[in-house]
Amino acid sequence: MFLKGIKDKFKHKSATKFLKEALSKTPQMVNRAGGITSIGCVVDLDNFEKPELFFEFVDEYKLRPNAVKIIGYRSYYDKNSPYSTPVFSDKDLGWKGEIENSYALEFLSRDYDLLVNYYNTDNLLLQLMTVKTNARIKVGFMEVDQKLNDLIIGVPLKDFKTFKLELKKYLRVLNEIA
Repeated sequence: MFLKGIKDKFKHKSATKFLKEALSKTPQMVNRAGGITSIGCVVDLDNFEKPELFFEFVDEYKLRPNAVKIIGYRSYYDKNSPYSTPVFSDKDLGWKGEIENSYALEFLSRDYDLLVNYYNTDNLLLQLMTVKTNARIKVGFMEVDQKLNDLIIGVPLKDFKTFKLELKKYLRVLNEIA
């Protein structure tokens, strides 16, 4: 038990180092045509319990039904409990900032036009997911490190309706949607 604690501490330290290095580099450009055709959502399920609301983006932006991919974070989750949203947690942290979770790896294997970072806390695993996800536009909240997102929306986390309206407004200004 004692050694596991030391191991977890070193994993956390190596992941923090990886995150700092990734944020200091110029972000990798994703070569995708303009317009929004695919959306990825990284959601803090500890603070926002309704991830199914993100499927409203399908109708909002006239997307294919499978164009929205959601992955949720819980500080602790039981693998035997059924979750409607794929979930990763703190125990999925590997060495050098790797996330050892099949749902997370599948999410990271795709390219997105828009990544919605729906969390407002400086959480290492959520930030690692954001840094590792390939997306043309990354959107998030002002409470987290501003280097993570291209567009920062200043609304409360619980107010999804206002977030959705503000996002649509700014995507229209950026000529990403009609």
